[in-house]
Amino acid sequence: MRFFQDFRSKLALALVVLPLGLSHPVRIRDVSISAAQVLAVAPTSGSCDGAPAAGQCRTAEQAAPMILNSFRAYGITSPNEMAAILSTIAFESGDFKYDRPTNGEAGKGTRNMQSAAFNMKFAMSIPGLGEKLSPVMTGPQGLSDPNGILKQLTANDAYSFGSASWFESTQCGPTIRSGLAGGSLAGWQAYVTGCLHATPSTDRQAYWQRAVNALGAV
Repeated sequence: MRFFQDFRSKLALALVVLPLGLSHPVRIRDVSISAAQVLAVAPTSGSCDGAPAAGQCRTAEQAAPMILNSFRAYGITSPNEMAAILSTIAFESGDFKYDRPTNGEAGKGTRNMQSAAFNMKFAMSIPGLGEKLSPVMTGPQGLSDPNGILKQLTANDAYSFGSASWFESTQCGPTIRSGLAGGSLAGWQAYVTGCLHATPSTDRQAYWQRAVNALGAV
């Protein structure tokens, strides 16, 4: 009896449910994030009443579990990294009102508004998409229908909200991640300029600061 109890305990510690269809489980310590924390970062996400883009809006309550699952799936355990990723999602999506840009740029979107090229890389990393990508791709590096790839990603909230964690964990590199984990303003600015290739504007920084406060980072 003791053997089976020990076995169950070890199995529970070793396996993490990976909603994004990753091929191998990741062993990490547990992380948590609540709808209230998400709402504190994205203050207009309490409701989708009157949302400007039909079908795209999600509330903090809907977003929180998706964001949490992405942290778990990609092994994001540093509160400072979580704050940076959450702030990016909230800022880029207009408090989760959009999953694609209003200017109609082909293939750009998901909740962190990443480019068509990165969406292709992201989609190819998800085993669960498999055959669904075949009709919209022309080989490992070729796009035949960037909006078709985007549609596959935005059709599943786990993918759409998971893109920012994928991007930070696979595209930013150890120096950027180490700087983020340290919690300094300079580390966050390096992430924005050196990895997102964006401007650390006052508005963007305000989102980051709210996320730092909400998650008890730094």
